Amino acid sequence: MRYSIDIRIDLPKNEVIKKLDNPENMKHWQKGLVDYKFLSGTPGENGATMELQYKMGKRDMILIETIIKNNFPDEFHASYDAKGVHTIQKNFFEEIDASHTKWISESEFKFNSFMMKIIGFLMPRAFKKQSKQYLLDFKNFAENNISVYHKE
Repeated sequence: MRYSIDIRIDLPKNEVIKKLDNPENMKHWQKGLVDYKFLSGTPGENGATMELQYKMGKRDMILIETIIKNNFPDEFHASYDAKGVHTIQKNFFEEIDASHTKWISESEFKFNSFMMKIIGFLMPRAFKKQSKQYLLDFKNFAENNISVYHKE
């Protein structure tokens, strides 16, 4: 399954990247993020890996992020591996003008388990909706300092 979404952020590109490239900010726009830790490589560089721990309702989820290409401020590509699914996300950042940035996110999901293949087939809109929500939450955090972070 593949799709692309984009969002306009009312900030200069360098400010968008500064907020996006700070791992401490992830909890403010990735709802459910509990913790993260670097696993290998130099953080932010190609090949570096990081474990991301999420709590989604009663479900715990662990993703392993591997940076494929970090060419900030223009693009950032990474893969995400979780139980039953491998995701490749390509992110592009375009300067609309001196005060506005367009973030384009291209996602490709490959399902490795029978159950995830069924979920992907029956609920493709749920994946796109979640991706769009992350972009909206980042926009709200970047522009207005509105955080989705809630300690449990």
